[in-house]
Amino acid sequence: MTHAVDLHAHALVGPAEGLVADEPALARSRAAEARAAGPESSTVNREQIAAIAPALADPARRLAAMDRAGLDVQLVSPMPIHHYWADAPLAEKYARTVNEGILTHCAAAPDRLLGLGTVPLQHPSLAVAELTRAVSEGLRGVEISTYVDGRELSDPSLEPFWARAEELGAIVFVHPWGCTLGERLDLAYLSNTIGNPLETTLALSRLIFSGLLDRRPGLRVLAAHGGGYLPVYSSRADHAWSSRRDARTCALRPSEYLRRFWYDSLVYTGDALDRLVSAVGADRVVLGTDYPFDMGVRDPLDRLALADLSEADADAVRGGNATALLGLS
Repeated sequence: MTHAVDLHAHALVGPAEGLVADEPALARSRAAEARAAGPESSTVNREQIAAIAPALADPARRLAAMDRAGLDVQLVSPMPIHHYWADAPLAEKYARTVNEGILTHCAAAPDRLLGLGTVPLQHPSLAVAELTRAVSEGLRGVEISTYVDGRELSDPSLEPFWARAEELGAIVFVHPWGCTLGERLDLAYLSNTIGNPLETTLALSRLIFSGLLDRRPGLRVLAAHGGGYLPVYSSRADHAWSSRRDARTCALRPSEYLRRFWYDSLVYTGDALDRLVSAVGADRVVLGTDYPFDMGVRDPLDRLALADLSEADADAVRGGNATALLGLS
């Protein structure tokens, strides 16, 4: 049996957040997030962050949680709050501080903890430079959001970033933070339960329909939360591609690109995991816990066992796919 490898977990780098704490733009961003979440969910969000802050920052707590969950290796990514509003000098310093903090965090157990960093995508040339530096210093890639301060991930200005990511073989973990639908989702935590998977669905769809995956077939894109709604309803995109000339903007049917991505297993139930595996293939799914957030799971292996997978497929999801993606021995 392979090692159990979790590719979706987070850490908080306190010194980096200290760099932006007094910025007026941060206050505006948080106010917008609060309006989008609604007052009740905003209150719960603040309580949750306060409760999990020690787990986000302490490698010893992380390792103990991994042991309880039966996890051998974890890929640690930053809190997905990249502050894309920051100007170039601040953005460069922030990204570098985050990346150094992730490396330090993972150095507590280098045989068990691996890291992803961040890049200032709002400044594409800086993003390319920081991606290059981060990978050279030992990070396995970077986490990015689904939307960059008014620009889509498929925006032509980001082509150099994608080109460099492909060249380096870096993992690019697409993870949303909130939803661009704003206050329409301000009830009952819809900002996350619907908003996050919807954002991922939109971001991946734009990567497909923009032709980026035709130009960059070697990209290694990992999608959070099972890829959102895309894997289980790509048939509608296929129909549009077949029926309308304005939708035929990529070389292949949209569903044929599903296997160009990797997906975490954070879909909660055995039935949902079966549907994901059926849509994308067992060799494209990896474990994900979203540690230590409340929308994550503490028992990923128990949930994997609920799926109707063959022993070989379950072993691939457990760690075989992640081992190959990370280049582990």
